[in-house]
Amino acid sequence: MAVGALPRTMDALSRRATMLRDSLRRSQGNTDGMVAILGSFDHRLSALEAAMRPTQVRTHAIRTAHENIDRTIKAADSILSQFDLARRAEAAILRGPHEDLESYLEAVEMLKGIVRYFNSNKNFKSSDSVLTHVNNLLAKSTMKIEEEFKQLMSTYSKAIEPDRLFDCLPKSMRPTKGDQEADGGGRSDHQSKGLETAIYRTPTLIPPRILPLMNDIAQQLVQAGNQQSCYKIYRDSRASALEMSLRKLGVEKLSKDDVQKMQWEALEAKIGNWIHFMRIAVKLLLAGERKICDQIFDGVNFNKGHCFAELTANSVLTLFSFGDAVAKSKRSPEKLFVLLDMYEVMRELQPEIDEIFEGKPCTEMREAASSLTKRLAQTAQETFADFEEAVEKDASKTIVQDGTVHPLTSYVINYVKFLFDYQSTLKLLFLEFDSGTEAESQLAAVTTRIMQALQNNLDGKSKQYKDPTLTYFL
Repeated sequence: MAVGALPRTMDALSRRATMLRDSLRRSQGNTDGMVAILGSFDHRLSALEAAMRPTQVRTHAIRTAHENIDRTIKAADSILSQFDLARRAEAAILRGPHEDLESYLEAVEMLKGIVRYFNSNKNFKSSDSVLTHVNNLLAKSTMKIEEEFKQLMSTYSKAIEPDRLFDCLPKSMRPTKGDQEADGGGRSDHQSKGLETAIYRTPTLIPPRILPLMNDIAQQLVQAGNQQSCYKIYRDSRASALEMSLRKLGVEKLSKDDVQKMQWEALEAKIGNWIHFMRIAVKLLLAGERKICDQIFDGVNFNKGHCFAELTANSVLTLFSFGDAVAKSKRSPEKLFVLLDMYEVMRELQPEIDEIFEGKPCTEMREAASSLTKRLAQTAQETFADFEEAVEKDASKTIVQDGTVHPLTSYVINYVKFLFDYQSTLKLLFLEFDSGTEAESQLAAVTTRIMQALQNNLDGKSKQYKDPTLTYFL
């Protein structure tokens, strides 16, 4: 049975193999057909692409042309706007800065912007001619700005009247009408102790609304290369105003010979006034000058330190000359107290002088102030020694017959009493030359020597009395 079934199985397998072979032939035919169809599509697409290429090229060219046109229009608009700015700026420049300085300075900035624009767009064929025209306008504007700066400095650099300065002082220091011609009184100044802590109002030397404009002008001048002109205009204008203000106040330049020729009362009055003028000059005028100099040249590449030093040099020299002349004049006991007053005010003002005249260009001013302070201290100390010697060597023949106090005793006691009014000042003075010794012990030692000199002199004078009883009263 198994043998009989084998032929049938083989036939079945043969049929299946034949069917599979036929199926594979049909599949290959389908595949070849699809390949042929796809090949046909590829050929057609290639033909279509070739047909469309000229259209694509034209489309790209049109798009590029549109982009170029847009860029050209934008460039033309930008250039035309620069020409429009140039016309407006030119009109303002030709009108000049006097009517509207702010608009004039804006026009100058417009011109500078136009120069920057054409310098960065050199491809524009007319850029050279435009730049030449704009630079010519800028040159004209610089000349007119310099004239305007000179005019403004002249207009606002006037002397400050004394009454305006007095209004800026603390109320306790404002003189009455009678005081202005009276003795300045160095000792009365000393008795008004504590004035150095009072509030001083810096005077308005130039209106605040003008300062920003001056700052803009200074910036323009320096940027245009006119730094020297700016320097000279400012220095000369402000120096003249400062000197005139001091002159109106009563400050005058005096030599040692001038001081030497004065009567004591006149000299004492001038010393009292000088002490008052020093406070006004330093705390008001010089402080005010420093303030406006800093404001006008704020942010400007300008050597304002040298400029300030030069514009104040003559005024400071005049102020210090009187103190120097008094310190160098012939010494006398009555000068000691005014010398102490002068020394005291210089010590008081030294920190402010150092602040006002900060920086290397003003070194000479600071050193001059310090030198005057030391010179006054030296003269005061030497006057001490002179007084001690004068007491011991007093050769007056005055004899008090009724036993009252001898004039020399009254004079010396009053003198020493005045000295004790100046205790704090004397302590500072002693420290100028001997910082290793206690100031109080130095003051005590000086006072003791003066009283001992008085005792020695009186012992000698007592021998002039024939009545022994009177010698004890003396």
